[in-house]
Amino acid sequence: MPGGRLTLQERQQIALGLTESLAYAEIGRRLDRPTSTITREVMRNGGPTAYRADLAHRATERRAHHRRQAAPPAPRALPPAHGRDAEAVREYEEMFTALLMQSGLPRMTSRVLTCLLTTDAASLTASELVRRLQVSPASISKAITFLEGQNLVRRERDERRRERYAVDDELWYQSAITSARSNAQLAETARRGVGVLGPDTPAAARLENIARFLDFVGESIVRAAEQARAVLTSKAETTSGF
Repeated sequence: MPGGRLTLQERQQIALGLTESLAYAEIGRRLDRPTSTITREVMRNGGPTAYRADLAHRATERRAHHRRQAAPPAPRALPPAHGRDAEAVREYEEMFTALLMQSGLPRMTSRVLTCLLTTDAASLTASELVRRLQVSPASISKAITFLEGQNLVRRERDERRRERYAVDDELWYQSAITSARSNAQLAETARRGVGVLGPDTPAAARLENIARFLDFVGESIVRAAEQARAVLTSKAETTSGF
């Protein structure tokens, strides 16, 4: 499998694959490149709808030039934990980050969330996130604020009174419930439009169908979240009982 940076010709093939609506895995197979390489390349350069080969190539060259000009001293590498393949872990984290970006999260927010999800520690401080991701404290603060607004991160304090950030099953439950509430608000607003536009009009019928759809989805999310929470809690209690 070839390594090194993507060439302009490879980027042109990626752009062609995207216009043909090919999956990242298929594009990777055609170029003999890992799927994570294709995913990272596309998400770094505008996403599947805005990717342009020539612009992506120039942007990569600029980034490489800037890194050569002002590269900070490389942090001392720590030995991989639990015998893990460090390169495989790095590629997995980049792929996970790219997928979070594809779902709508900003890049830095995606990197922070991936870091919290893949750490063996129960939580991380802001300074630990800064060291791991090699970014500014302001970037971490902004990302954490966004994640808290989505109920995806919880703040806690340790014995030294330092703020730590954690992600756990309960937060995923709360995030699901927040999503269901958002659907309920949309459904209520859609139904309000039925009265405004007139119950016997095509527009009102469309809004009513939207409201019914969102009601069903929201109720399904709540039901599934409650069931998953009960199962996970039960398993945790059973495990701790031994």
